[in-house]
Amino acid sequence: MEQQSSVLMSAKIHFVDARLSLVHIPLNQYQSYLQSILKLIFPAHQSHGELGTASQPHEPGVSWANQYAFLNVSVTPIECSIVCTKVLAEKLFAPNKSTAETSATTSREGAVVSLEDFVVMSVEGEGLEAGKRVLELTSPLALAGISIFFFTTYFSDYILVPAKSKKQVIRALEDRGFQFEERAEAYVNPAARHDRNKSSTSSFGTISPSTPPPVTVSELQARTFALLKRREIIPRVDTDIRLLQCAGRRDLPSSFTADEMGLQVGLTRCLVYQPRFLSLTLTSSEPASLLIERKLIANFDSENVLLGNKEDFLVPIMLDLEPLPLEATGIVCGVADRLCGRSDNGVLMNAIEMSYLSTARTGTVIVEEKDLKHAIEALRVEGNDALEC
Repeated sequence: MEQQSSVLMSAKIHFVDARLSLVHIPLNQYQSYLQSILKLIFPAHQSHGELGTASQPHEPGVSWANQYAFLNVSVTPIECSIVCTKVLAEKLFAPNKSTAETSATTSREGAVVSLEDFVVMSVEGEGLEAGKRVLELTSPLALAGISIFFFTTYFSDYILVPAKSKKQVIRALEDRGFQFEERAEAYVNPAARHDRNKSSTSSFGTISPSTPPPVTVSELQARTFALLKRREIIPRVDTDIRLLQCAGRRDLPSSFTADEMGLQVGLTRCLVYQPRFLSLTLTSSEPASLLIERKLIANFDSENVLLGNKEDFLVPIMLDLEPLPLEATGIVCGVADRLCGRSDNGVLMNAIEMSYLSTARTGTVIVEEKDLKHAIEALRVEGNDALEC
């Protein structure tokens, strides 16, 4: 697989060689698409071209979780969102649109498959806290006016960008002082160091095409929150949803087969009954990563099939970005800048540890339960209060 690598601080960034599509499914039509979602996650007959990898499904020695170059399936209280190869998006979801439309009761809209192609960058490394890492990764792209979707997983961060913007992404990194080394095909910032903790993200909209781009992150943050206020987008919190960041277990060779089966069975049970919150990320190089509601762990016959702390709960703060265009830019960076300790007047506050999950029409900030009140206060748009379900 041909890839272009780079190093941000001590983090290694590379483009995954796959053309991806973004799929939005209204929640009231989730059951109409359930079989397609299960076929997507557990492929039986897809070719390597459809999967975006060089491996065939069920190839000996290849975990079912490593058959995709990149796949994300997320179900939230606002929508179901999928990132998969363009071929599979059209094969599994576009044909079902008319069927789902006829069965809809509150909306005629079926699955919406993006017309635009996307590519994804994988970010691996160590150094900064998760929230500051989100800021460092997204600020050069936001200031360049590039729209992004951000995913924090158990092991890595992933940034989805329009395929047409790939060269602009590279230029934005170079313009921020990253040196391109032709021999190593890498970008290196020798002055900074990067850390790997938890983190995740969504699409961000701030700048209209006719508006000159901001020149500083502080200005971008101010524009972001002004836009959220203007479009009446307010943080939404459901304190009944408690999340865990987990991953499939692959550290016990003696129980590998049983753990693989246990993870598949548990995931299927979760999906069949339409979870309130579940985000699954599969890649070709890492075990399955899950951001999952704590109560859903009961669907797994044993908690031991999942890696991760089962006691430290996370809470999602959701921003419904449906009023914004898909190509909106700057929100992930603006939100991260506010939570990392800087208010819109430049005053430094106590930083909040955060991660981010982007879905087709939602940006979800993930914080620890103990930081929820502080985070809501930081994200509150003047004149609007957070909605607590």
